[in-house]
Amino acid sequence: MDVGLLTALIAVPAAFAVVLALLSPRDTAQLRLVSLAGTVVTLVLAVVLVVQFQVGEAGFQLEESVEWIPQWGITYRLGVDGISLLLVVLTAVIMPLVVLAAWEQTERAKGFHLALLTLESALIGVFLGLDLLLFYVFFEVMLVPMYALIGVWGGANRRYASVKFFLYTLVGGLFMLLGILYLSFSAGGTFDYDAIMALDLTRTEQIWLFWTFFIAFAIKLPLFPLHTWLPDAHTEAPTVGSVVLAAVMLKIGGYGFLRFNLPLFPEATELYAGPILAAGVIGVLYGALVAMVQTDVKRLVAYSSVAHLGFVAIGIFALQPTAAGGAVVQMVNHGLTTGCLFLLIGFMYERTHSRMIADYSGLMKSTPVFGGLFLFAVMSSIALPGLNGFVGEFPILIGTYQTVPWAAVAAAFGVIFAALYLLWAYQRMFHGPVGGHAATMTDLTPREVAVVAPLLVLMLVIGLYPKPLYDRVTPSVEQVLTQVEADLAAAGAGDDVSEASE
Repeated sequence: MDVGLLTALIAVPAAFAVVLALLSPRDTAQLRLVSLAGTVVTLVLAVVLVVQFQVGEAGFQLEESVEWIPQWGITYRLGVDGISLLLVVLTAVIMPLVVLAAWEQTERAKGFHLALLTLESALIGVFLGLDLLLFYVFFEVMLVPMYALIGVWGGANRRYASVKFFLYTLVGGLFMLLGILYLSFSAGGTFDYDAIMALDLTRTEQIWLFWTFFIAFAIKLPLFPLHTWLPDAHTEAPTVGSVVLAAVMLKIGGYGFLRFNLPLFPEATELYAGPILAAGVIGVLYGALVAMVQTDVKRLVAYSSVAHLGFVAIGIFALQPTAAGGAVVQMVNHGLTTGCLFLLIGFMYERTHSRMIADYSGLMKSTPVFGGLFLFAVMSSIALPGLNGFVGEFPILIGTYQTVPWAAVAAAFGVIFAALYLLWAYQRMFHGPVGGHAATMTDLTPREVAVVAPLLVLMLVIGLYPKPLYDRVTPSVEQVLTQVEADLAAAGAGDDVSEASE
């Protein structure tokens, strides 16, 4: 098979990781240059993907397929639609910035950059895989480099956090594997996405299988009450680990709901949409209230992720096109905004070795560049009109209100709470007399400004002109929801026929 663009997106970071493995661990400069080159080449390929993607088409494009292990029914099949396109591009944008952010990393630099490149390859594979076993392989492979990033380069309690992260996600993945194997047997021994989509599953089968996939993706999102691993992982992870985790890895949960749960199990989706919406609303409010009482600013942002990703779950399970499209765009927005906040917090921590809110006062006076950029990211996070957070959360609320008004009204309070906990923390750290660590902290360097600048520019551009994102994601989201409606209508008609015959 000729190597296509999608294969190249997965293979390039993996190939650069192989080159990296052959280099001397003592040559830190060469290691980081190779790592940066691998992520930049991948970003260029992602730009090519955007150019080649046909706007307005709902189905999979640029497909590549070849028999991989035919005796087991496993196919190497890749494809991209509007949903996966945005997440692939998000991954490709984040990774070079992560490498630049860790430019001064010297401790075990070879293993550090190997983990980053391997993680990028696996993440892109997750979003492109259209064979369920291939998807599962990428889904599990990405756990290893993230486990290493937390466990080796993390904080004082890194072992506990890394093991908790690994066990939660591994157990969720094993539930999904059981569902994948059942679907494969039902489809005659194939793992191909289209073949499994064509299965006529009974309502009982859908209910059981729905939960095998749902648990895996709800942990990954993470959806309340399966979120408890996330604050610990963020708190102990190095800066780049938190950025990749928040910006990209958590999005696999929302992606999985749209790619697998909704289209494969429509009857179960309809049955459980209400309780899941309730869990999403609880996540929005709970995450915001717990964030409000945090003393560690990094942990505050971690709990804000629970709140913001609760909006994603609400948008998806409202089963309404505007809300679901907003959920996908909000995944991108959250990746940019929260990734930026974690980068800025990391730059601060490198200088002072403290993330305690009480240890800072008057940062805006002592570090005006840092203070201004942090405020910009905060405004994006609280969904200020004109910035990217607004164009994701507002459509979610509007679309959800059309189908489930109570969920939209309750979730709207989360927007208010977000303004409270973020602006209150900002006021304590950045305003008032200069005191604590702010008295000796230096402002951002040109390299650090260059790292966060692309994220800030994208926040503004998307906030002012989100149309290119919605043009690409809306057809794919509408196709999923239309298929769900058609399957539900067919199931209802079948029930009516059965009742009539009785």
